[in-house]
Amino acid sequence: MGLKKQYLKSKPVCKVTFSMDKDAVLGAEKVDLLGEFNNWNTAEPIAMKKLKNGSFKVTIDLPAGNEFQFKYLLDGEKWVNDDSADKYVNSGLGAEENSVVLL
Repeated sequence: MGLKKQYLKSKPVCKVTFSMDKDAVLGAEKVDLLGEFNNWNTAEPIAMKKLKNGSFKVTIDLPAGNEFQFKYLLDGEKWVNDDSADKYVNSGLGAEENSVVLL
């Protein structure tokens, strides 16, 4: 898993690449990215692209100077945090935590 950040010089935007290794996806065929940046909308998730090596990756533009909670959804049923997130916060759903990316 991992987060890669590339800040744009021309505007206050950061290109963030979210990735999950083959081992981390637990054999899932589909991995979606959900978070505050898309209102946790499971009807319109950000689909991650499956690479030839079995890992998944997606890059999105997010406004710099913010932080966003997010999680990965495997095959539409299992929620997984990113083990390289900048921090973790309580999701408000019991003991559940969400990953956070700081920009």
